[in-house]
Amino acid sequence: MQVGNARYLKPSDLPESVVVFPLSGALLLPTGQLPLNIFEPRYLSMFDSAIAGNRLVGIVQPALSESPETTHLSRVGCLGRITSFAETGDGRYITSLTGICRFRLMDEIITHNPYRTFRITPFISDLKSRDEEDSVDRSALLSAFRAYLDANKLEADWESVERASNMTLVNSLAMMAPFDPAEKQALLEAPDLKTRAETFIAIIEIVLARFGDTDSVLQ
Repeated sequence: MQVGNARYLKPSDLPESVVVFPLSGALLLPTGQLPLNIFEPRYLSMFDSAIAGNRLVGIVQPALSESPETTHLSRVGCLGRITSFAETGDGRYITSLTGICRFRLMDEIITHNPYRTFRITPFISDLKSRDEEDSVDRSALLSAFRAYLDANKLEADWESVERASNMTLVNSLAMMAPFDPAEKQALLEAPDLKTRAETFIAIIEIVLARFGDTDSVLQ
């Protein structure tokens, strides 16, 4: 996988540990772009460290339920590379992360830094997820997306949608959809691209049902 100026093709291309940025409701997926506005001193320090090093940051949601095993963070996150960075002049950073692969948090590395660092187990299969392109039911996915837009009186750039690959389409829709943290985590933890697309469709159907739209988006 090519991300910015770096290539991630095999396990040795990925770090054994990563700094972790906890962010509720945020979803980063492989190849996806996540813009960030960094202003807290500890996270400014984190990004200083990442930029000086391998430019990698782990995006993880806070734990959705209390458990000693989670150390108050969800167990699965996504590794991102800083591919855009700008200083604002008022003490903030405007950055963008590009997703590389998901990972599972392992043990925490104790440091004197104001931010947290964890050993991770990367999802190596994500580096080859383009092999799953043909597994996605694109027509069902677009039908769900269109139904959601219609229900909310929203428009989309359909020309760009039609040009997007299945992987880009599934991951971009999952990232931009205004779902709650638990739904975002479910999309992140879907085992493969096909299941993520099916999970996205299922969530859309539930959302539409709440608004009284009983017509199936799969028709």
